[in-house]
Amino acid sequence: MNNEQENKKQIEDLIKSIYEALAKAKIPGKVKDKIRVELDHLKSFTLDARPARFAIVGRRGAGKSSLINAIFGEKRAEIGDVKARTGAGKWHRYQSDAGALEILDTRGLGEADDPEEAFSKGTALEEVQSSIKEKCPDAILFLSKAKEVSARIDEDLAQLLELKKTIQEVHEFDAPIIGVVTQVDELSPKSADKPPFDHPVKQENIQEAIQVLETKLREAVSNPVKVIPVSAYMEFDKDDIAYDIRWNIDRLLDYLIEQLPNEAQMVLAKLSKIKSVQKKVARRLGKSIAGITGAIGASPIPGPDLPIITGLQTTMIASIALISGQKLGKKSVIEFMGALGVNVATGFVLRQVARQLVKFIPVAGSVISGAIATTGTYALCEAAIAYFIEGKSMKQVKETYDTEFEEKKKEQ
Repeated sequence: MNNEQENKKQIEDLIKSIYEALAKAKIPGKVKDKIRVELDHLKSFTLDARPARFAIVGRRGAGKSSLINAIFGEKRAEIGDVKARTGAGKWHRYQSDAGALEILDTRGLGEADDPEEAFSKGTALEEVQSSIKEKCPDAILFLSKAKEVSARIDEDLAQLLELKKTIQEVHEFDAPIIGVVTQVDELSPKSADKPPFDHPVKQENIQEAIQVLETKLREAVSNPVKVIPVSAYMEFDKDDIAYDIRWNIDRLLDYLIEQLPNEAQMVLAKLSKIKSVQKKVARRLGKSIAGITGAIGASPIPGPDLPIITGLQTTMIASIALISGQKLGKKSVIEFMGALGVNVATGFVLRQVARQLVKFIPVAGSVISGAIATTGTYALCEAAIAYFIEGKSMKQVKETYDTEFEEKKKEQ
């Protein structure tokens, strides 16, 4: 059994134990229903995790391959500087050590010559429609070069609507569309070609490009569409990044993750290796679980149900470890719990971790308040972020927990 399988087995066992405890718990039915919803969310987020699937639409030179590389922070797609590279509109799986991404990489709409790769159907649209029937995209990224947001945009939008219609008809899914203004580094003044592109004229030109694309997309799909400007330019020396002027990729990823189904969020956050993105995903998870643990703590007889609280908290900690891309091994979890002053048996089973965590929670007799449960969960979330994502020392992790606990307690 490899590490990934072992991780899933541990989390599956822990979630199963929470379901079992929930069935016996003497807490209000409405609270139980909320816990079941959260458990389903955790299950899809961890056990059912899969690569995100994006259909990337845009004419030749719009920067599809560059964007894929920018998301990974590694060279994963070849960039066609002269001749169109993308052939048949088929699903491509881009893989790194941290995870995978599935891209429906269309042949450039409006390209002047045949692509280097073989293609199986007469038009780019027919090729992509065939692949959509095979697999449903989670979202459509509509790419347009910053200098060309008005060039032949109506023809491109007509093709985009056909794709959206196909997804709706085949999968009964209203795929979100995200507009991406690419290559903003090429806008005038060219001398201001380094992030954060804060030259006033440059920013004015970026905003103008955003407005043009927003207006066109809104007119086409009859709904407001989010448009995000990016620079995805990187140069590689073999496999190493030699030059990097990526900008706003974190903002794009954060927005995309919000649009994704639960099962596709973790893998995208993990493979991006962008700490700001990973921390936002972890905090959204922590906020959700804190709300549930607080509801349990506020129930009339919370004491016997502490294992449910600590089970949820332990699953949260394990999920944050997975988001960070770290292996959910015995050493990392035991070190993390040890930093907080929790002694975990060396056998390392997440159920045991949850049982040990019960002793760590500040309680009055066998009763824990909703405020303490919420506060403790928030503090554990921030401590896990500090350890697994930010790579802080064990001393700093403990300080993070103590500080967060005291601050949240005051807020409560």
